[in-house]
Amino acid sequence: QVQLVESGGGLVQPGGSLRLSCAASGIIFRIYGMGWYRQAPGKQRELVATITSVGRTNCADSVKGRFTISRDNAKDTMYLQMNSLKPEDTAVYYCNAAMVHTNYWGQGTQVTISS
Repeated sequence: QVQLVESGGGLVQPGGSLRLSCAASGIIFRIYGMGWYRQAPGKQRELVATITSVGRTNCADSVKGRFTISRDNAKDTMYLQMNSLKPEDTAVYYCNAAMVHTNYWGQGTQVTISS
């Protein structure tokens, strides 16, 4: 059974930081492309950042220079370090694992940026 479990969300003030984690089980983690997506109320789910199985990263323009995606294949875990957080970063953040013909999602973790 495949499980992607996000953690690390919460309420922080603007300018603060959070580190999200996504722990995977039931898949051969190291061969999957991984990604973080987010969905704000009333908006479509959008890409935040991705990391390939060999560690190549990509991120949305809106988070460049503030967010960093990484993975630890020994721990079957992906991370998203989020710095200089803004109110517009408020959303549910989802973990995704993908490869050809296969796509898995976590249940999401709430991130709220507010003073």
